[in-house]
Amino acid sequence: MDPRHPGDAGTTTHAEGASGAARGPSVSAHVDTFARDHLPPPDQWPELRFELPELRYPGRLNCAVELLDRTVTRFGAEWPAFRTDSGPAWTYGQLLDRVDRIAHVLTGELGVVPGNRVLLRGPTTPWLAACWLAVLKAGAVAVTVLAQQRPHELRTMCGIARVTHALCDARCVDDLVGAGVAGLRVTTYGGDAPDDLLPLIAGAPDGPYPAADTAADDVALIAFTSGTTGRPKGCMHFHRDVLAIADTFSAHVLRPRPDDVFAGSPPLGFTFGLGGLVIFPLRAGASSLLLEQAGPRQLLPAIARHRVSVLFTAPTAYRAMLDGVDGHDVGSLRRCVSAGENLPAATWHAWHTRTGLRIINGIGATELLHIFISAADERIRPGTTGLPVPGWEARVVDGSGESVPDGEPGLLAVRGPVGCRYLADARQREYVRGGWNLTGDTYVRDPDGSFRYVARADDMIISAGYNIAGPEVEEALLRHPDVVETAVVGHPDEERGQVAVAYAVLRPDAPRDAEALRAFLKSELAPYKCPRRIVFLEALPRTATGKLQRFRLRAAAGDTPADGTGVPRAGRPE
Repeated sequence: MDPRHPGDAGTTTHAEGASGAARGPSVSAHVDTFARDHLPPPDQWPELRFELPELRYPGRLNCAVELLDRTVTRFGAEWPAFRTDSGPAWTYGQLLDRVDRIAHVLTGELGVVPGNRVLLRGPTTPWLAACWLAVLKAGAVAVTVLAQQRPHELRTMCGIARVTHALCDARCVDDLVGAGVAGLRVTTYGGDAPDDLLPLIAGAPDGPYPAADTAADDVALIAFTSGTTGRPKGCMHFHRDVLAIADTFSAHVLRPRPDDVFAGSPPLGFTFGLGGLVIFPLRAGASSLLLEQAGPRQLLPAIARHRVSVLFTAPTAYRAMLDGVDGHDVGSLRRCVSAGENLPAATWHAWHTRTGLRIINGIGATELLHIFISAADERIRPGTTGLPVPGWEARVVDGSGESVPDGEPGLLAVRGPVGCRYLADARQREYVRGGWNLTGDTYVRDPDGSFRYVARADDMIISAGYNIAGPEVEEALLRHPDVVETAVVGHPDEERGQVAVAYAVLRPDAPRDAEALRAFLKSELAPYKCPRRIVFLEALPRTATGKLQRFRLRAAAGDTPADGTGVPRAGRPE
């Protein structure tokens, strides 16, 4: 059975009609069919679950209309939607007007047709969020990337997704232009160019934009994640998926209210931030504080100024804010969400002691769009991730896909209303096995049903909530003329969970200049991917057949050999 199409009620493989009756294959609204044409083959899809009544969406669905137009109808146009530190709040009515005007410009002035991929790039601002909504409303596919990403990274992602258009904050357009993507039409916003988006929308038609009549299973967005090979993977998500993450984790675990004010550190280029700062508040009729700078030093005073009640950030930030929390008024907070890396029990308890707030831990994945295991309130057990979110199932399996007994470690396998669909990527077979999504994490299921994180099962380095693929950093280092070979691994770090450490072998006459290598890497990669330490070696540890022994590098600490069996001594850390 094609997993885009209906199955039996409760264990369906596709969205069904509002009444629950099975319907025939959907008719895509996409004129440009690239995304649908490059979905994985049907036999490589995970089984999808739509057991909750609220997940049984109609066959025709535009998620931007559901998030914005329907919310205006429910709560009114004067309710605040987006707040900033630099001006008055945008009301829902103002947001709707600006989104409709951007959509008019996209399909009129810029020639975007349903199904075209539109790159979105900029700091976290209401304009970036409005552009995202407008792209979806126009039936195009949003590809939101980080403002930090460099030309090489942008060029790769644009090539994979065959991006045709881009809306980019004028302050960070240089790297996008420098990427030299053939045929890419770049439109800035917030600048002084004569064809800047903001003057264009001022002349756009008044009144509602007729939203594209998208199918529930039309691709709405492509979110990129880096795999252990370093080549980014494009994760394709449908219009119904955008609503499903709000109608599962947000509705059943977070339980937001219309008077909530959301804030957080993850950028909108991460699905953690997209859900927590845009999708969840809009679905609930709440407002969101969008901060361009949202580190721990900025979050604490912002919480006090704007009376933030729902906070999304990583364990690293909660640890960093502990020392300053007593000097700021955080009494407005009622929900604190942690994801992106494992939340240590000590951090949970320290935050609870200082604030009285119980952090909602969770694990999500770009492949599954957002959080699928979590717990709130009385169901929280510090030191565990939580329970499967309503609408999701989880188990711990061995290498053959069989469940292991409670208390034994194994691979985390999950399934629910959203599943992994890589864009034309052979790694789909690795992530989806036997109808389940294997996240690449090692977990233990406790007898009470809680899931407890053990470690990453692959070479991904998780540092302060950021995923860093070691091989991607290695590829960048090898582009430096002095680097002969290199390996990048994660070392434990009390503050960040892990830090990336690069081991490099240089050509014989090259200077061991770590700062020069760092400067080179910062021109090639987003800053968070750059190693915190660079260690120079005479040779990398390898087997007799030449295979790199990463485990021996992970075991090394500073200039101490990993063991006494011939691992090259790491020179002085630079």
